[in-house]
Amino acid sequence: MKTGSQPQQERAERASPSTVEAQRNQSSLDITQRLERKLAQLNKSDNVLKRWIYEIVTWTVSASCMAAIIMILLRLNNQEFQSRDTLAIAFTVLSKIASAALLLPVSEAIGQLKWNWFNGQKSKELWDFEIFDKASRGVWGSILLLFRTRGRSLAALGALLTLLLIANDTFFQQVINYSSHSTLAGESFVSRVVQYTPKSALPTRAGLSLTIEDYNIRPLLERFLFGRDSQPMSMGERINPDIPILCPTNNCTFPQYNTLGVCSRCVDVSDLLQFMCRAAPADWVGNLTRNWEYPNRTMCGYFLNATGPAPVMMFGYSLSEEGLPGEALLGRIFPLFTIPDKKAMWGGSIHFKGIQNVIQDAIVATYEGDPANVYRSQTPIAEECIICWCIKTMESTYLLDNYREKVIKTSSSSQAGAVIPWDSYPLNLDGKPGTFTSYAEDIAIRDISDPKVYGMDNLTHINVDAIFWNTFPSFLTAEPSSAPILRYRTYLEGHAYLRQPKTLAWLPPNNLTVYFERMGIAMTNAIRSSDSREMIKGSAHAMQTVVSVQWAWLAFPFALLFLSLAFLVATIIKTTKEAVDGPGVWKTSAMPTLIYSLPNDMQKQYTSTSGSETSLDGAKRLKIRLHPQKGWRVSGQPNSPMVVIRSNQPPPGWI
Repeated sequence: MKTGSQPQQERAERASPSTVEAQRNQSSLDITQRLERKLAQLNKSDNVLKRWIYEIVTWTVSASCMAAIIMILLRLNNQEFQSRDTLAIAFTVLSKIASAALLLPVSEAIGQLKWNWFNGQKSKELWDFEIFDKASRGVWGSILLLFRTRGRSLAALGALLTLLLIANDTFFQQVINYSSHSTLAGESFVSRVVQYTPKSALPTRAGLSLTIEDYNIRPLLERFLFGRDSQPMSMGERINPDIPILCPTNNCTFPQYNTLGVCSRCVDVSDLLQFMCRAAPADWVGNLTRNWEYPNRTMCGYFLNATGPAPVMMFGYSLSEEGLPGEALLGRIFPLFTIPDKKAMWGGSIHFKGIQNVIQDAIVATYEGDPANVYRSQTPIAEECIICWCIKTMESTYLLDNYREKVIKTSSSSQAGAVIPWDSYPLNLDGKPGTFTSYAEDIAIRDISDPKVYGMDNLTHINVDAIFWNTFPSFLTAEPSSAPILRYRTYLEGHAYLRQPKTLAWLPPNNLTVYFERMGIAMTNAIRSSDSREMIKGSAHAMQTVVSVQWAWLAFPFALLFLSLAFLVATIIKTTKEAVDGPGVWKTSAMPTLIYSLPNDMQKQYTSTSGSETSLDGAKRLKIRLHPQKGWRVSGQPNSPMVVIRSNQPPPGWI
């Protein structure tokens, strides 16, 4: 017994590792295999609900998501949208789940109808199996199935639903509409000036106030008078304001307001110039030393008051003793008030008589095109331009880092036949001759729609006017084949002030009207940025994004939801009626194709080629029908209309 049992024990010991390994494999069965086994058991159940519980659950998930979407939309409707709104995110997620969850019951129902299609009274073509299988998996098969059944089969509804579910997300996207509008979000402020009173102490000497150039305006006028004009500060497409402004939301509006400003106008006076050659005092010579006497020279060019006792050369050239062209006058700024005694010429103005509060009134003559045209006696550009104090009625906006303002109207004082307020007399201090200049009145401008008085005192006006004494008058001259030279500060005795400018903003191709207009804007911005400013209150706005629900777009998803339910219920009813003699509930499972495989002789026909006929060409003539107990019935072949059970079948466990 003991001896006999030893081999048996040894065999048990040798067999134990494989047994343990099998048990281990069995215990470590993949979760997906367990799930599939469980689903297979449910499919074999006699209970209809158990057989279709998976599809019913997924449809219920889709319906639950749709219900949750309705609740979310009711909360979101007409509410402000936040950049990370969890409700909006939840809506997007739930809409995706709702669409995806409907695909499964539709796909499974189509798969089940495939087996019932081949279990009918008539045999069906082999290609139908391929079409049904593709229809349960995607769009292309659904299109083929619609054409194959001509829409007359229950499966056609499933194919149609598969196609329509593709567009479901598009309709969900249209449900929520985001609209933006501006809402009041605080206050904003923009500067203006009513009375310009710079806070600078005026120097005095011997009890007399001295003229000093206004420190707020002088720096920017230096760019206009000796270089390029001032341009708005910009960065890309943004335009920064040149005045103090407070806009906390980057979107601000202001009520219409008035401010003290500087206005300008220009009028063409070329008709006042006359070309001639004559001998006259040459006050424009570049290296002239100021001694209050000007040398006589023979000059050819355009003169102002050409036939009068005091002609003024505006544009032209001098002639040497040999009669050759010499130094040329390329441009001239000729103020109609002398410096520094402020004596009026031609009544102080030609076209702007009666306008009060004038800062400068001057005739500007320049060349057009090539500077060498001066020797060709070409007519120059000549305009009378005025700069004066005025009231500007403004509209301002600030949006997305861009400041915009528009001048609605301007108001300035004018009085026909008014007395010129300038006065001067000689002055001697410490043995040196000088001139005392005064302005007899304060600047006071009124607008009929505004009770305020806009302006400044007379000393402030003089200090602004004094800035222009550097270049009003000035001369741009050039020797033949030499670079132009600007002579300025001509009211001072001694050697001339000269500079060789790289560019001058009042020369061509610049437009004189635009030049003086931009000068007036820059001066207005300078006083609005001074200590004299006051802030006008406006409104700050913020862009608010509001969610609005367009309920009509939900009709399509809900229609698909209920059509999918109808399709699923119809499929359940159809398969339940055919449960007795039917193929069973296989849905999209591939198991029946393995269990009910074609006979070997049929397999050989469609897995080999002969001549020009491919392995599947014969399937065009092949029709099949599924018998749940006997397998596939093959028809359409003359030598094998029925399945033949041969004696030499493969051993059990083999296909």
